Amino acid sequence: MADLILHHYPTSPFSEKVRLILGHKGLAWKSVHIPRIMPKPDVLALTGGYRRTPFLQIGADIWCDTALIAEVLDHHQPEPPLYPAHARGLSRVLAQWADGTLFWAAMGHNLSPKGAAALFAGQPPEAAAAFAADRGAMRTNMTVLRPADATSAYRSYLRRLSSMLDDQPFLLGEIPCIADFAAYHPLWFSRVVNPAMAGVLEATPDVLEWMDRMAAIGHGRSEALSSADAIAVARSSQPAALSDEVFQDDHGIALGSRVTVAPEAFGTEPTEGILRAATRTRYTLERTDERAGTLHVHFPRVGFVLREVKA
Repeated sequence: MADLILHHYPTSPFSEKVRLILGHKGLAWKSVHIPRIMPKPDVLALTGGYRRTPFLQIGADIWCDTALIAEVLDHHQPEPPLYPAHARGLSRVLAQWADGTLFWAAMGHNLSPKGAAALFAGQPPEAAAAFAADRGAMRTNMTVLRPADATSAYRSYLRRLSSMLDDQPFLLGEIPCIADFAAYHPLWFSRVVNPAMAGVLEATPDVLEWMDRMAAIGHGRSEALSSADAIAVARSSQPAALSDEVFQDDHGIALGSRVTVAPEAFGTEPTEGILRAATRTRYTLERTDERAGTLHVHFPRVGFVLREVKA
């Protein structure tokens, strides 16, 4: 199998989720650092429009969204499992809540006026302004919690996590599962990236001890790779053969149609291509880039919108 190439940047919370999963699985991977704000020409050469961080590259296959990336890594290395047999559905539902509701409450707290001032302390004013403009563009038409409301919700969610850790080391049992990795990364941002805002964690010592256990997992074995080299890998590869999973047509859009796929809410820039697969859980688009060659770009169904491109 081709190398696992993670396109990320060090302070990205969703990237930390995947980095820890790679460590949990004991995997070796290539690390491509990408810009945290636009422009991202090398990113778009591979994804065709999708700009959220991170994404996973395996040869000429591009995997978008950490929920799908987690499934790919679990298939690549089944042990230890991310989806425990006793709680497959529960672990996924809890992870979805953590990646959405918990994440936005945490980031509303972390990037409050006080938090933003701490995060960008010592940097030129234009750095904070550029970051705010970039994320503002990604949140178009989203309802954003006010900082005080976000902090209140964050405190409540931390107490709920703490109650899950009363008599077990991880959220759903003796070993970490997808729910732990999803719940950890927004709290990691508070504690590690913007520690000026970490005081909110102190009221839940069980959560802090759980965070220590999660951090101890580490990131596996990584090796730096340039974005130009990652594009060269894609160009010299062919997309992997698609599985024989049954085509699930919920839209009246035939395979072979020109379509777009875009996130429902945050970072809604579309990727356009030819629909090559629409399984029960994911879409696959074929696209060609003058630098990266022919690619398959994969998205989960949940959280994404499929539209046909009309001639």
